[in-house]
Amino acid sequence: MFQSKVSGVQILGKVIGKQSEILSPEALAFVAKLHRLFNPTRKQLLVAREERYRSIQAGASLDFLPETAHIRNDLTWRAARPAPGLVDRRVEITGPVDRKMVINALNSGARTFMADFEDSSSPTWFNLVDGQINMRDAVRRTIAFASAEGKEYTLRQDGKLATLLVRPRGWHMEEGHVLIDGERCSASIFDFGLYFFHNAKASIAAGFGPYFYLPKMESYLEARLWNDIFNVAQDELEIPRGTIRGTVLIETILAAFQMDEIIYELRDHSSGLNCGRWDYIFSVIKKFRHDPRFILPDRSAVTMSSHFMDSYVRLLIKTCHLRGVHAMGGMAAQIPIKNDPKANQAAIDKVRADKRREVLAGHDGTWVAHPALVTIALEEFNSHMPSPNQFHVRREEVVVNAADLLNTNVVGGKITEAGVRDNISVGLIYMANWLNGSGCVPIHNLMEDAATAEISRSQLYQWVRHAARTADGTVITPELAARILSEEAAKLDRKKYPTLDLAVKFMGSQMTGDRYDDFLTTLCYDSIVKTENGAKL
Repeated sequence: MFQSKVSGVQILGKVIGKQSEILSPEALAFVAKLHRLFNPTRKQLLVAREERYRSIQAGASLDFLPETAHIRNDLTWRAARPAPGLVDRRVEITGPVDRKMVINALNSGARTFMADFEDSSSPTWFNLVDGQINMRDAVRRTIAFASAEGKEYTLRQDGKLATLLVRPRGWHMEEGHVLIDGERCSASIFDFGLYFFHNAKASIAAGFGPYFYLPKMESYLEARLWNDIFNVAQDELEIPRGTIRGTVLIETILAAFQMDEIIYELRDHSSGLNCGRWDYIFSVIKKFRHDPRFILPDRSAVTMSSHFMDSYVRLLIKTCHLRGVHAMGGMAAQIPIKNDPKANQAAIDKVRADKRREVLAGHDGTWVAHPALVTIALEEFNSHMPSPNQFHVRREEVVVNAADLLNTNVVGGKITEAGVRDNISVGLIYMANWLNGSGCVPIHNLMEDAATAEISRSQLYQWVRHAARTADGTVITPELAARILSEEAAKLDRKKYPTLDLAVKFMGSQMTGDRYDDFLTTLCYDSIVKTENGAKL
């Protein structure tokens, strides 16, 4: 069993090979210091989230905060200038931290690569610690991989590698394999701390720096917490403050009302905001799940042209450009479709149209999930954005108020039985894969991660709770949902999905209209937390 040499720190997971180098005494002491300093604040902020939801449930309205109006109304302040490697971000590729993916993403021709410890990674202990090894080797340009078939993967030698950014897990997650003074370590601090400790100075030496994407925040106070952690981390390693840069994903409805404030809290470390569209839709459903006025139609009908989505995009671009930082677009879920040229062309056309919409709206860059889509996105941004970014596109004509951000009544589309079935199928297949260690899954020709699966299970809860009707008049009852779940599970091969029964159990728990877990990942997480000998904790 791996014995931590740091007082108060216990490692419960199995440590093999080079993983012990990542979990060095010095690195664990660094993580422990950050956890001890900041975990109490993290927990207080999570309590504040719950209190805010209860107030919304009781009828409180959402609006821009009066106590921070002075920040929004001051048109003179600006955030930090773009850091090296982050001036031109016209196409960013994202994906999990497995070794082959990291190499392919760095080689893809995208300007940046967001290595994801969050929504596209299943947080098994092996995935997390091995992912840190891959990050260390990527920063030092020594990463290589040989497949079981004997294919060799190495980094391209022409110098055109994507700039690396890392997304740690959100504030709501805890790392069950690491105890600090008897409590689980903050997953955010664990992911950030290990990467920063091992790679901050090496990344600077390589010509970029320790850059991050920050997920799932609901308030500017959560951004303040990240900023405090950044300052202490930089001081501990004697790195100048402001070296770290963080791009915040605006993927909650509450954060949409605090964009200026979030940039302001991180201003010396800010590298902009990103439209995390799928989590954003999930958040709208989640925060108003009690209110039948916010029932949304089939997931496929909730597009970026929907009023509440378009309003959020326009406000984000205007806010970012006023403050001199990047306004990043979101992820198109389509992926290349093999052996079906017609369907593949339709998918490519959707991606192209989505990226054209983003660049013409004023975005400075966009996301893709597959290397084959980098060229498509680049073509659209190169055609319409000859400069490295579009900070000069002010969007001063944009006026977005609370009613715009909350207007889900003009989405269009309907609830269909096919939509119910698709949500159940996607949620079930994704959960089964996640429980088996894979967090990024192609399903029905779309790349699904935790965010898209969250929409699926949240819509099912919402529809059942409010006895919504499909377009043909069928009431979506718990019994109907359970029947379709059974039918969809019967279509799946248990040899391919060894955790299917557990996925059925978890999925079924969210479709009664009663129980609703804040996150799919917290619902399922304890099922993948194991001790060194494989026993569940």
